[in-house]
Amino acid sequence: MLRVVIWLLVLANAGYFAWTQGYLGALGLKPVVQSEPERLQSQIRPEGLRLLNAPQPVSAPAPATTAASSAAPETAAASSAPPEATAVAVADTPEVPVVAEPPASACWLASGFSPDQADVLRSALQQLDFPGGSWQLNEVRSGGRWVVYMGRYNDEQMARKKTELRDIKIEFREVSVPALGRGLALGTFSSEASAEQALQDLSKKGVRTARVALERPEGTGFVLRLPAVTAAQRAQVVGLGAALAGKTLQTCE
Repeated sequence: MLRVVIWLLVLANAGYFAWTQGYLGALGLKPVVQSEPERLQSQIRPEGLRLLNAPQPVSAPAPATTAASSAAPETAAASSAPPEATAVAVADTPEVPVVAEPPASACWLASGFSPDQADVLRSALQQLDFPGGSWQLNEVRSGGRWVVYMGRYNDEQMARKKTELRDIKIEFREVSVPALGRGLALGTFSSEASAEQALQDLSKKGVRTARVALERPEGTGFVLRLPAVTAAQRAQVVGLGAALAGKTLQTCE
């Protein structure tokens, strides 16, 4: 029974192969050929098809003669306008004023002028063509300055004394007292009483040769102040030379 089934399947496959290849055409048995003529014949109203994304036709550029002809009347109209109208149109255009920035200024001062030096400087400053308030000479009263003094020393003595003071941890600075000469100050005070008290405290630490001395007496000084001057104005003040009495301008800060 199995053999019969197998032979039937083989015969069926062989018959199907012969039919698909057209070998049975003489018997009127062949498959329908699917080719382009048959597909075109089966179309229904092919002219009704439209491509939605078809490229748009490029419009032809306008002739140059057209542009030239359209521009000609405008040119003629502009040339025919009276010159007064053109002048008025230009005059109506607002002009933006140019504001020049002022030159940079800064504050400068110099101090330590005596009353006589201040008089000389004042006369020199008045000769400069400066606006009012460009310079000030302010009076400054200074009190006396007292020191606990050790001296007078030469270079060798100064070096030896500095070593001794460092060993006992006492601070000092070099001074030159007008009446006493070069030496060391072990403290600076605004009153003689304060200096005397400091001398007593130092004597307890082993200081034996120190004394109280007046380093600077009470007096009146003057300060030159230039609140806001330009670099050119500052150069004019520096150019006063001897009137500045050797003082140097420094920034107010």
